[in-house]
Amino acid sequence: MAGPARARPRILPRVTAPASIPALLGRTTLALVAAAAAATLLTAVLQFAGAPHALVFVVSAIALAGLAGVIGSGTDQLGHRLGPGKTGVLQSALGNLPELFISIFALQAGLVVVVQTALVGSILANSLLVLGLSFFAGGLRHGVQRFGAAPVRTIAVLLVLAVAALAIPTLATAPGAPDAGHAQELSVFTAVVLLVLFAASIPFSIAGGPGASALEAPIDREWPLPLAVGLLAGAAACAAVVSDWFVTALEPSLSSLGISEAFAGLVVVALAGNAVENVVGIQLAARNQVDLAISLIMNSSLQVALALTPALVIISLVIGGPALTLVLSPLLLGSLALAVILGTLIVFDGESTWLEGLALVALYLIIAASVWYGPVVGH
Repeated sequence: MAGPARARPRILPRVTAPASIPALLGRTTLALVAAAAAATLLTAVLQFAGAPHALVFVVSAIALAGLAGVIGSGTDQLGHRLGPGKTGVLQSALGNLPELFISIFALQAGLVVVVQTALVGSILANSLLVLGLSFFAGGLRHGVQRFGAAPVRTIAVLLVLAVAALAIPTLATAPGAPDAGHAQELSVFTAVVLLVLFAASIPFSIAGGPGASALEAPIDREWPLPLAVGLLAGAAACAAVVSDWFVTALEPSLSSLGISEAFAGLVVVALAGNAVENVVGIQLAARNQVDLAISLIMNSSLQVALALTPALVIISLVIGGPALTLVLSPLLLGSLALAVILGTLIVFDGESTWLEGLALVALYLIIAASVWYGPVVGH
């Protein structure tokens, strides 16, 4: 007779402990969050301790750069859950929060020239400096880099259209032009048209059209939804508060340094809100992820021209400060046009070299030098 059957040992499922928040964030993001939190806390201490304005300005600029990076990471995490089509829409809505807050507080402080030049400077910095450094770094390391021409052409065409629309109020309100004396009315109308165009592009992006939103940035590890939302909300709230301190310290700091209003907006303020995002674009190109790099950089310029700038024109009417118009100086208008034309010529063939990148950087440096001299902030 066969003996009694032995009971099979019961195999219990292995229970893995949930990963800690530092493990989920990873070293790079954890360092970014820590740096942003430390700089934000230090800015608060300096602000309430009555520290010199120049010190508050520098530390708050560092804090804003870190917070912008945290917002970008949180946006990528949420976008990863939604898919590549909706990621672009989310980036358009949240990616420029630090710049939006800085511009609103600066408008309330009456720094219209700084805001106007900062918006133009953001487009120029992305279209010339960051794109040029990306091509230069990638070209030195990998030679001729090739990328999908069709998606880039879509972004380039929309960017040319947006810049052309920004140019019309300047040309139409010049002395002797048909709309002279109606800068605000024409600027508001143009802003509404651009915002309608931006809204119309959202379904196109969600459907995965051949634009930047069809590309999705890789992430090392997916965060739990509460962590992504919590970090994004916390960084956005901190960015709003730090932006107020940044603008409060901006005028006396740059006045003491003798920096012109145009240079302050075109270079200093424009780069402060995009520092981390700019570094990411250059790193992607250096890793030969040139499609994603170009998508990130050019779409950032497009968001400023197509969404942020017209939105601020409308917002300026209701926040109690001077109204923002789209009437630019001939230098700013010419710089925008030349930047978009040169960038479009370079990317239209789907190839880039380090020399083309150097050409973009050279044009940016010349434009930056051209606004060094001028009325000093606060004078």
